Amino acid sequence: MTDSSTLDPEDRKIVTLARSARARNGVPEGAAVRDGTGRTYVAGTVALDSLKLSALQTAVAMAVASGATSLEAAAVVTEAETASAQDRAAVRDLGGAQTPVLVAGPDGTVRTTVTAG
Repeated sequence: MTDSSTLDPEDRKIVTLARSARARNGVPEGAAVRDGTGRTYVAGTVALDSLKLSALQTAVAMAVASGATSLEAAAVVTEAETASAQDRAAVRDLGGAQTPVLVAGPDGTVRTTVTAG
């Protein structure tokens, strides 16, 4: 577990945004990403009959659709212990292998930080 008070303020911000998206939308996961210019994109899980995306995949897609060309960091709030391989791949595609992915529990406590690689 990572003490949230030791997180960089910008990382703490994306964890808070991800947690808010999860709670506000009543979805299994919330996510937020920060692009290379500091803009943030927030999303929840998409679960339609014809389209299924994790929160992190959706946040990355929103960044790309808004013209982002890189990522500095990503955060996901989930019950899972870590970010899935598919989620890390989406972050890696835009941010590169070394992009940090913060994985937090529903209470916002960061459990682990992994790289997209």
